[in-house]
This record gives sequence, C-alpha cells and structure tokens, in this order.
Amino acid sequence: MKAKRQAKILEIVSTQDVETQEQLLAALHEAGFYSTQATISRDIKELRIVKELTKFGTYRYAAASKEVTGTFSSRLNTIFRECTTHYDYAQNMVVIHTIPGLAAGAASAVDAMDMSFILGTIAGDDTVFIVMRDTNAAAAFCGEIKNILN
Repeated sequence: MKAKRQAKILEIVSTQDVETQEQLLAALHEAGFYSTQATISRDIKELRIVKELTKFGTYRYAAASKEVTGTFSSRLNTIFRECTTHYDYAQNMVVIHTIPGLAAGAASAVDAMDMSFILGTIAGDDTVFIVMRDTNAAAAFCGEIKNILN
C-alpha cells in the first residue's frame, strides 16, 4: 500500500501544482488513498520531494531532480580526494590508505560509485579494503582513483 501511495504522490506532484500537504492529502483522497498528514509528511521526506518556485512566484511540491544525488556524490568525491593518501592493488583486491579517521568516508564514496565490478568495501580507521570482481577490474579501478585524485 505504501509503495502505491508513494507512486501516486509522485504522479500528483508531477501533474498538478500542489502547494501544501493539505492539498496533497485532498488529491490523494480523490484518488482513493486515505492517509494522515503525518504519513504524507514522512512520504515527502522519503521521496525527497522539495518545494520549487513557480513562474508565478508561488511554491509547489516537486520530485527532487537528479542533481541532489549528483551533489551528494560530488561531496563524497571531494572527501575522497582530500582524505586519500595512497592506494594500490594486488590481484582482485584494492587497498586505499587515508588520513586517520576518514576511511569510512572514503569507503562511502566508493560505495556511492555503484560500480558492478566492486563486490564490497570494508573500512577501518585509515584503511579501506575493496574486493573487486577480478584483477582487471582492480587495475581499472586504480586508474579511476588516479583520475579522481588528479
């Protein structure tokens, strides 16, 4: 039910100018979805719905653009660039050394890259261990790291 309600919310905000949660709640009721304002508020947060300025100077709900994710990824890339001190690979394993305390941030940046050849990451205090699908993937990933750092 939640997934259907949230899909309907996305449909409503993409096709109608909805300025308030009450208007969104009324539109959901018209569509046969009965919910509370608190539930709608949680859905808005989960769906990352934001208010955007219209050409008439009013605000309306809209699904967040992909730029939000891009901004998050660029921040992680910045963290990755600033904290990485050394990296290397052996066979299908990559090890990244960071400034003490920042390995988790570096591992999070690697995870956010969402590359299919990365099987997993483990972060300690100043070391990230990454298991790759094969040796070629590890070598290619180290090339990517070099590009990110330069």
